[in-house]
Amino acid sequence: MKTILANSSGEVYMTAEYDSENLWVRNYWQGQQTYVGMVAGGNACLALLQQHQCHYLLSDKRQAVGLWDETMEWITTSWTPRAVAAGMTHLAQVVSVESLPAHSSEIMRHRLEEKCYIRTFSGMAEAQAWLRAAQQANANSPASITH
Repeated sequence: MKTILANSSGEVYMTAEYDSENLWVRNYWQGQQTYVGMVAGGNACLALLQQHQCHYLLSDKRQAVGLWDETMEWITTSWTPRAVAAGMTHLAQVVSVESLPAHSSEIMRHRLEEKCYIRTFSGMAEAQAWLRAAQQANANSPASITH
C-alpha cells in the first residue's frame, strides 16, 4: 500500500511504500518542499519502517526542490532517534548532484553517521546495490553491518 502526500493545491510532493521484494521502505520526494510537508513525509516513512520492522530506507530526492536544512534539527533530534528505535540501520539517499537537496543530504549525513549508516548517491542503482550489500552482510553475520 502506498502513502501519497499532496499539498493544499493537490500536488503530490511525497510518495512512500514498503517494497516487499527488496525488504526496504522507499520514498519519492518531488516538487517544492516545505517544513510541514517534510515533517509529514518523514512521519509517513517512519510509520512504514515501524509497521514492517524495516532496517532499510531508500530515499529518492532527485525531483525535490528546496533546502532541507530547515528541518535538520527535527530530523536529527526527533525523526532519526525514532527511526533507529524502530530498527532502521541504513539510509540511502539519492539526489541530483548539483541540487539543494544534495547539499542538505551531505549535512544530514555528517550529523547522523553516528546513529545509523547513511550514504548519499547520485544514482538509484548504486543506492540499491549498497542496501543489498548491507542486507547480504547482515544475513550472513548479524553482527556485521556494511558501511
